[in-house]
Amino acid sequence: MSSNRSAPSPKVYGWCPGALRPMMSGDGLVVRIRAPLGRLSQEQATAIADLSRQYGNGLIDLSARANLQLRGVSPETHGSVIAGLQELGLLDQDVWRESRRNILLTPFWQEGDVSQRIARHLEKALLATEDLQLPGKFGFVVDTGAKPLLQNSAADIRFERSGTDILLVADGAQVGCPVTVETAAEAALDLARWFLDQGGAPTGRGRMQALTARCAPPAGHRAPRSVTAPQPDPGPTVCGQLVALEFGQISATAFAGLARIAPLRLTPWRMILIEGARDLASLPGVILDAADPRLRVRACTGAPGCLQALSATRDLARDLAPHVPEGQILHVSGCAKGCAHPGPTPLTLTATSSGTFDLIHHGRASDQPVKETQSANALRAAPQILTKGR
Repeated sequence: MSSNRSAPSPKVYGWCPGALRPMMSGDGLVVRIRAPLGRLSQEQATAIADLSRQYGNGLIDLSARANLQLRGVSPETHGSVIAGLQELGLLDQDVWRESRRNILLTPFWQEGDVSQRIARHLEKALLATEDLQLPGKFGFVVDTGAKPLLQNSAADIRFERSGTDILLVADGAQVGCPVTVETAAEAALDLARWFLDQGGAPTGRGRMQALTARCAPPAGHRAPRSVTAPQPDPGPTVCGQLVALEFGQISATAFAGLARIAPLRLTPWRMILIEGARDLASLPGVILDAADPRLRVRACTGAPGCLQALSATRDLARDLAPHVPEGQILHVSGCAKGCAHPGPTPLTLTATSSGTFDLIHHGRASDQPVKETQSANALRAAPQILTKGR
């Protein structure tokens, strides 16, 4: 499909924020916290909530890479946030190490299992290797449970289970190379070097999926991948209870409430796993019901919180959620970047100016619309516009 004709092109930064290298947004600095193994102790989670309230605007995001983001931090208070994170053991030594530690681990890992061991070995290997000049968004997924759960999460190099094998997979390929726990980390570094040698990032930017679309995977990558398992719903799991966050955001007060229950694991599904919890009562700021219509919508921060956004997004998404057909997804994007859901969805609204959106069917936020310049008020008054003609 061609690019969306109505919306101006947004700025693409080519890197993700961190704690040491935050990104300025419309509501202040976005400070991203990469929790080791995606897990926070109760003490760490409680202290993060305190940092958000004291030095930010009291809002915390959960990213699609299972990282936390403190919002509304000012340049003047950033140093205090950094000091707090350092005391909690959540700060890297420098920006280089922070950006290298871009590993997404399945939230259902168990102490000492294959996934946890590979993730630890990989992190250590990445930090010890200085010859890899990888793009800022280049990332890894460790997903070696009984069935892959994270194939829809963005990454460049993946570890998955296929039958009894652990496969190393170049993103976009349908085959992988068997590895062991002991050889996995070095094999991943070799695959990263192959990516660079094949011209995957000629200007310092690039993703593995684009390379595998035009280039066969390396020799030895012949074992077929397993089919991904469905994304889990909010509710009980073997490791505890999953709770969802509306649009992936939670107040610091509600986050502190979760921390009082048990340690927390962060997921790429805008959900938090509360370790060992069962049958939670209603909690402020979280979604417990898998049938809640808000789970059918994706929406970015929108204006004014994001400098790229052309319109507010979340109020409209919340109002339209009950009208999204069951089993479908509506993506409301403040610009053509589509940060809240980079892939295609059955229904997408892309802002073209304040309060106006293009409607796209079965596409991304940057794709050609089937209806241009729909006002937010018109969509609220006649939500059937979303599905008309499909």
